[in-house]
Amino acid sequence: MDGLGGGLGGSEEIQSTGREHHLQGAAANALSNMAKQHAWAHSAHPRSPSYLFFSVVALSFLSLIALLIYKVDNFASQTKTIVGHNLEPTPWHLFPPKNFTDESRHSRAYKIIQCSYLTCRYAATVGGAQPSEGQEEERRGLVSSRTPPQCPNFFKFIYRDLEPWMKTRISVNHINETKQHAAFRIVIVEGKLFVDLYYACVQSRLMFTLWGILQLIKKYPGMVPDVDMMFDCMDKPTIERARVENGSLPLPLFRYCTTEAHFDIPFPDWSFWGWPEVNVEAWDDQFKEIKKGSQAQTWLKKIPRAYWKGNPDVESPIRLALMQCNDSNLWGTEIIRQDWAEEAKTGYERSKLSDQCNYRLLLCDDGPGTLEDYSLRVLNKLGSYKLLECFDLVSTLFVGNPSRIFQAVTLAHYKIYAEGYAWSVSLKYILSCGSLPLLISPQYEDFFTRALVPKLNYWPVSNIDLCRSIKFAVDWGNTNPSQAEAVGKRAQHLMESLSMNRVYDYMFHLISEYAKLQDFKPVPPSSAQQVCEESLLCFADDKQKEFLKKSAVTDGSSTPPCTLIKRPNPNFFTIWNDQKRKIIDNVRDMENRANAAIT
Repeated sequence: MDGLGGGLGGSEEIQSTGREHHLQGAAANALSNMAKQHAWAHSAHPRSPSYLFFSVVALSFLSLIALLIYKVDNFASQTKTIVGHNLEPTPWHLFPPKNFTDESRHSRAYKIIQCSYLTCRYAATVGGAQPSEGQEEERRGLVSSRTPPQCPNFFKFIYRDLEPWMKTRISVNHINETKQHAAFRIVIVEGKLFVDLYYACVQSRLMFTLWGILQLIKKYPGMVPDVDMMFDCMDKPTIERARVENGSLPLPLFRYCTTEAHFDIPFPDWSFWGWPEVNVEAWDDQFKEIKKGSQAQTWLKKIPRAYWKGNPDVESPIRLALMQCNDSNLWGTEIIRQDWAEEAKTGYERSKLSDQCNYRLLLCDDGPGTLEDYSLRVLNKLGSYKLLECFDLVSTLFVGNPSRIFQAVTLAHYKIYAEGYAWSVSLKYILSCGSLPLLISPQYEDFFTRALVPKLNYWPVSNIDLCRSIKFAVDWGNTNPSQAEAVGKRAQHLMESLSMNRVYDYMFHLISEYAKLQDFKPVPPSSAQQVCEESLLCFADDKQKEFLKKSAVTDGSSTPPCTLIKRPNPNFFTIWNDQKRKIIDNVRDMENRANAAIT
């Protein structure tokens, strides 16, 4: 029974399990059929795709672009450039800050990035085939085989300018301390130029100064030593001798001028490569133009007056005093105020600094009569020419009726140089005229004016009793025309000898002697940018590009720099200055005797 009952019970369990399997199979079949039907339905009637994914991708991409633009714009807004982007004017000589409103913010940012960071790298990769080592060695051999001329005598002053650091040398700490007086820092390493910018420079001074250094490197490839220089681009020297305590070293700062009371190291100014803002060409071309103009008339046909034209409103006591001397009959002068604001409107076409030799008289006449009658009235105003000579020298322009404007263009016997706020680039153009230069007690000196000797290539005018001092110079010249003419010619010859070749030689020797004094290996600071010709041209406007390209060195020099004279005796500079002072004192004595005889 137990066995039978057990057997029956097992059979029921088996039957129950079979039913469950059957039900599970049926359910599985049903689910399978439903899945097939669902798949068929989707394949037969596809659902519209969702744009959410693509929208997210597009939005992310646009956000990334916007972020990139923001980052680039922000980066550019912090990048300082050689034309003045993101730079304040020098605090020691304020001038209106530069604005760059002629271009959009994004185009300005693109230009800053391209010119500051990409141009020099690109130029280095596509700069064309470089000379092989053999070719370069051959060129250097050719250069070294040629005997260079001896440098001009005034190159000796390089030693005087660098004398404070001859024994103790210059450390990197000295360089860093000088930063407080500098507008920018120049570092040359292995023939590459780097600049670290601190303040903006007025107009295009910085651009043309850097261009000049790049031309030096190109002219003497492989010869310019590694060097680290702090530079200020404004006019007045700042490192005063009186403030340097005993035993301490002055700070080594380069600029365009210095004085006997300062340690600032004079360096050739930017205008040697051109000054586009006032239409001054590069020096070699400009001098040729000036000399040609100076030969238009003989000495005897030049007007026997002292001529000056400039801006007296530059905090210059001498120029203000000079305005009181404007009396051709009493003092023999013609003093003309220059309106730079008005000239700027016409692009300085009527007032080139290089046009210093021309003496212009503009006279208005409303009287009736013939042209001959009018000319006679003008002659009475001029008081110094015969009628025939007047027609030879002048041109007439009729404006309206009956008003007429008469313009006389001639050359003056005497050209006055009066310092302005500080030193002025106009001096080299005045010295180039061939007229007798009258220099009013100059306080500032640039690198080449150390070659000036009173009564040899200029006439010294006292700033005390200024008008009488000018009149004495005019009277002396009129009484001694051959001597006056000889002094003017020697001044012009001095400037002719100051070719761009000699300017580059001075730069080379100054930098080389200065580099010898540094007791460290120059390394560009992390904030410095490499500067090359292409990056300067990238930033330059059309007019600046024209001036830069015209002043470019075409190839390396086939001759070495002139030979620098050995360091002179320490007493040389004292003796030199004493001799010049004696000559000036002698002229003052001549003036005093002449004035005493009159009174």
